[in-house]
Amino acid sequence: MKDLKVLLVGINAKFIHSNIAIRYLEKYTKDLNYQCIIKEFSINDREERILEDLLKEKPDMIGFSCYIWNIDMVKHLAKLVWLISPQTEVFFGGPEVSFDGLRFLRDNNGDIIIEGEGEETYKELIEYKIANINNKNRDNILDGLKKIKGLYYKVGNEVLYSGKRSLMDINKVKFPYTEDDEAMDNKILYYEASRGCPFGCKYCLSATDLNVRFRDIETVKKELDFFSSKGVKLVKFVDRTFNCNVKFAMEIWRFLIELNTNTMFHFEISADLLTPGEVELLSRAPEGRFQFEVGVQTTNVEILENINRKVNTENISEKVKQVKNLKNIKQHLDLIAGLPGEDYNSCRNSFNDIYQMEPEEIQLGFLKIIDGTPMKAEVEKWGMKYSPVPPYEILKTNTMDYWELIKLKRVEHVVDKYYNSKKFENILKYFVGSFTTPFDFYSSLGEFFEEKGYLSRNISNADYYKIFIEFNEEKLGKDSKVLKEIIKFDYLLYNKKRWLPGFLDRLLTNEELKIVKNIVLKEYLNLDKNKLHIEKYSINLEKFIQETLIVKKNCYYLYESEGINETKEITECVQNNL
Repeated sequence: MKDLKVLLVGINAKFIHSNIAIRYLEKYTKDLNYQCIIKEFSINDREERILEDLLKEKPDMIGFSCYIWNIDMVKHLAKLVWLISPQTEVFFGGPEVSFDGLRFLRDNNGDIIIEGEGEETYKELIEYKIANINNKNRDNILDGLKKIKGLYYKVGNEVLYSGKRSLMDINKVKFPYTEDDEAMDNKILYYEASRGCPFGCKYCLSATDLNVRFRDIETVKKELDFFSSKGVKLVKFVDRTFNCNVKFAMEIWRFLIELNTNTMFHFEISADLLTPGEVELLSRAPEGRFQFEVGVQTTNVEILENINRKVNTENISEKVKQVKNLKNIKQHLDLIAGLPGEDYNSCRNSFNDIYQMEPEEIQLGFLKIIDGTPMKAEVEKWGMKYSPVPPYEILKTNTMDYWELIKLKRVEHVVDKYYNSKKFENILKYFVGSFTTPFDFYSSLGEFFEEKGYLSRNISNADYYKIFIEFNEEKLGKDSKVLKEIIKFDYLLYNKKRWLPGFLDRLLTNEELKIVKNIVLKEYLNLDKNKLHIEKYSINLEKFIQETLIVKKNCYYLYESEGINETKEITECVQNNL
């Protein structure tokens, strides 16, 4: 009897990502007598290579995990498989095909869609296929699928639906990783301790599953310990609102705080739900153990009501600042542009509101109109026009026109490059204070990028610094002598010290450098003179960093290595010995 051979295929957004969905399916059917092979690629891989890699296995079935970022590639690969190997069955699963399966299967090459949660449906499908492996009448086999809930399938030219399957017990899900998984330390691994979300935000697919189900807490601890033992760098919890259950969240956080590990754990949380007890517990976390993603989306109360988002924005601000003051947890705050009823000025206000919270990262995203979300049913109400192709991004609404969204795209670009990288903090501080609001600065800088053509071509690392001088002189009409000193300080923190780009000046002569270096080596006996770097500045940088004040004064800074590092002011030491 021939063994059934199935390929489960994940095409990830980036090489460092991993696909948890196909691993769940493979582990859930480990006890079945068939060959199951996991194949992972990225959207940057060539389709020809992926196709060759799949077909050389001579599989009976190929299953694709479908998301916004890969659906076009999946549809094309499915067509190519059908053209070259029509006897190979193709099935699909994932959020991108679960909410309009009849249309998708009718319009694309492929045989089956697994709707929603896939573990139990997939297992029953494979059991059925194993039992019918030698049956050559393909349409008869497909017609027998009507007893397996949660399937769309083709019989001839007709697409049939077997009916909705009930949500499964999450504790039946098998841990998706094993000892023999390759290169765990080089990948972002995904994990879920719960399914569902208590909130019904209209733009989110989680609005279709308000029944939150938690995995057994002791099982979760055991599985998290596995990541630590394997030296995984980053584990991302895919739980939609991790802290919706205080007791559950605190027990997991307490376990991870006490764990002896270098693994970082990423959580999506609702900051306004944080309790004083949780904040106190988080204060004990080792630096770098946790990072939080907080979906603010907008700080406009009326717009929050439009999307059925029940949060207190003042409470979010308070809790984000409390966590920031702990100085041990990195926070990433999200905004969404193009929400129903929101205009450009409201987006500006929301940006300024979260900017003053000083998170480590700000993401300005754009509304996506996704099948299966309540938002899809309201597009006419809000005058929404959106792209018909993935990622289905908003193009205009009755309160936000296309060109305003384009301006926000430019803000997104410069915020991500400059603010989120953390390599330009003092330069940004210099400029933000010269504008009415932080948004006005980033908007102006984004427009400057467009005018100069920087958005449409690659520019060098040094040019990203040089742009500030151009912006200062051409857009603001200011002299850049002081600015160049601030740029030089930030540049040397994150780049090689032995070379400065031509638009920056070294103030130390070779003769003065020898004198200063000898002074420093006598004062700091443990320094490696071969890695020692000293820089002279014409302004009091400490005064600027701490108070944003420009005071002209010669000062000296010591850098002890060629890498990214902290620097030390040595002005007093040098001047006392000159």
